[in-house]
Amino acid sequence: MAIVNRTPDSFYDKGATFAAADAFAAVERAVSEGADIIDIGGVKAGPGEEVTVEEEIRRTADFVAEVRRRFPDLVISVDTWRHEVGEAVCAAGADLLNDAWGGVDPELAVVAARHGVGLVCTHAGGSQPRTRPHRVRYDDVMADILGVTTGLAERAVALGVPRESVIIDPGHDFGKNTRHSLEATRRLPEMTATGWPVLVSLSNKDFVGETLDRPVRDRLLGTLATTAVSCWLGARVYRVHEVAETRQVLDMVTAIQGTRPPAVSRRGLA
Repeated sequence: MAIVNRTPDSFYDKGATFAAADAFAAVERAVSEGADIIDIGGVKAGPGEEVTVEEEIRRTADFVAEVRRRFPDLVISVDTWRHEVGEAVCAAGADLLNDAWGGVDPELAVVAARHGVGLVCTHAGGSQPRTRPHRVRYDDVMADILGVTTGLAERAVALGVPRESVIIDPGHDFGKNTRHSLEATRRLPEMTATGWPVLVSLSNKDFVGETLDRPVRDRLLGTLATTAVSCWLGARVYRVHEVAETRQVLDMVTAIQGTRPPAVSRRGLA
């Protein structure tokens, strides 16, 4: 799942794909590098300038429609917590609503059901959109993650979202400190054991930066290490900035697991 942000203030690329031409180029590059899903966002996750519903729709809906026209078989996801935005982007051709804020707008799942699209059900620890965690505590962070995400998933199915189109996400950094995110990573098998496919959004996040004491632009190695571990532990979808590097990591891990053959096999056979 490749990230394409239609925002002028994104934490990682600082608005590199805010302009439509740059965003379309990013989509084309991501697809060529092996992305299966494009995740389009119209609002920065962290605190910043207010973005109205109307502005978020302006940034995303027409773009979704054009990406759908250019790539009819591509899975298009939109990162939003607002049901009004979900309605607009589903009408424009989105296949998946990525609700990173854990069902703060319960109508978003209703929209997903009405349009027959997929839904990502995320644990955000009860945080409100665009806020940072402050002294958050859990008796058992994975127990909380499991209770919230599976509850949201079952509600979505009960509303009519196709069960095979529901994904759960532990929500690294969302409503969590670094130790919580590290624990959630090593306990991923508890999520995969639920039977729901698991998405991880790890790319260049603060828990990687704090673990290694690295700034945002120097977190790729830590991200890829976490990606490899998450793949081994059973995650299925990876929301990333660097597609080509992530694709190689996933291909290598799945080859070691025995679920993907080598791209070529010549050694010792001549």
